[in-house]
Amino acid sequence: MAALTSFNPDELLNTFISLFIAILLGTLIGAERQYRQRNAGLRTNALVALGASAFVDLGMRLMGNQGATQVLAYVASGVGFLGAGVILKEGMNIRGLNTAATIWCSAVTGAFAGADHPAEAALLCAFVLAGNTFLRPLVNMIERAPIDESQTEATFEIRVTTDDGSRDAVREIVEERLEAAKYPALDIRESEREEGVEIVAKLAATSVEAKELDAIVDALGKLDSVAHATWTSRASD
Repeated sequence: MAALTSFNPDELLNTFISLFIAILLGTLIGAERQYRQRNAGLRTNALVALGASAFVDLGMRLMGNQGATQVLAYVASGVGFLGAGVILKEGMNIRGLNTAATIWCSAVTGAFAGADHPAEAALLCAFVLAGNTFLRPLVNMIERAPIDESQTEATFEIRVTTDDGSRDAVREIVEERLEAAKYPALDIRESEREEGVEIVAKLAATSVEAKELDAIVDALGKLDSVAHATWTSRASD
């Protein structure tokens, strides 16, 4: 009986409009993800937006703006766990970050709709679609741009593999070669390997010439006591 006495046609219509807008906008966002064959596609984004809208709408009906604010905090954290489920680690690569961020935006879109802000919900939906569509060519252009090592600040390492009996002599030669090339080593460490001893010289984060490092490595690799020599780099934080 309580359900019948509390029935309000106006509130029901308001809820219907909020949920309809949420699932419509969530479907638009999800359609783009589905078209690109991502893990979280049309139905996932539509349901995330719908669920967020329902939670916020219920919070507003029970406790007004304060209830909606409290529910929003839980929606934000809950969607974070949901988004983590679509992030995959494949070796050194991580996939799904953009899809997880899109799910988060779908939830906010639904929350706007549930809080009776349909214009803001539509605006956010448009921005999400624009970000996933029009920023893609820019990302591709940046990723395809060649990297000039001389203009990149990075940490470089010279790695030399030798036998246990020659480690001291090889280490001294590595230091001499680096000092002659004006690339002083910040640190030199040694580690045992199945094939022998690996000497790793860490260089300062500075601009270097790849050809110069190639020359150092080639010279070290020609030594009779050196089994292998190479250099690696990584971007500085």
